[in-house]
Amino acid sequence: MVVKADGNAQKTADDLEVWLNSKGIKAVRHESSPPEYRSPCQTKEYAPDDLKCVFALGGDGTFLSAVRWIGDQKTPIIGVKFGEVGFLAEASGENLFSVAESIINDEFSTRSRMRLAVSVMRDGREICAETVLNDIVINKSAIARLAHITTHINDHYVTEYRADGLIVSTPTGSTAYSLAAGGPVAHPGVQGIIVTPICPFTLTNRPLIVPDSARILIRLSEKLSDIMLTFDGQSGLNISDRDQILVKKSDHPIHVVKIPGQNYFDTLKAKLRWSGGRV
Repeated sequence: MVVKADGNAQKTADDLEVWLNSKGIKAVRHESSPPEYRSPCQTKEYAPDDLKCVFALGGDGTFLSAVRWIGDQKTPIIGVKFGEVGFLAEASGENLFSVAESIINDEFSTRSRMRLAVSVMRDGREICAETVLNDIVINKSAIARLAHITTHINDHYVTEYRADGLIVSTPTGSTAYSLAAGGPVAHPGVQGIIVTPICPFTLTNRPLIVPDSARILIRLSEKLSDIMLTFDGQSGLNISDRDQILVKKSDHPIHVVKIPGQNYFDTLKAKLRWSGGRV
């Protein structure tokens, strides 16, 4: 299990661990640390490859941290909400133990969520390779000039965005930063990739949805300082006009535990407060 540094989440994790041990099941615990904009290319610690399921107790940040911990393995994952919004959570603290019982008894199903494979090339050499569930973001500092971001799709020149930044997201990530930047909400089952400029200088530069077979090549078209590329908001590195960023669908989706009776649109209405719903 991956646990947020939160009193309620920690206590619930303690109780879950005791409960699992009473059933003869060993629990492996991994503490979720706050995002650090360190190089994502540092050596990572991955989850053991024999886990039956990973419980992410916290908010969406904890869930993303757990996904990174799983890596390319097919281990199922379920989010348990202890955060503010929790778009990625299927369960709550109240129904956690009944859900855990179903998982122990193999009475559950999973659905695949697409991820993106990201490669950063510098002077013809790969300096970083990452897999993300939500998005990558190219963002300038508050005092930097507009970024000029050249974008090719399937080796075809599309445009040069003059903007504060650019977001490339999965349908899962469409309700994260992309949504705040004016991007569309895409159902997780949509086979597409979303490209959303952040505060574009040209108002006709609108969000774009391309097929999940697309290969997106991005580079800065002029030399600027203080431009950061971030991965799922969890890690990042500074980039320059020497770098090329290639984004495509990953061969390794994440497998999310599905709870019977949960409907995506009900979750969407509640989280976005449509029709008077509450978070």
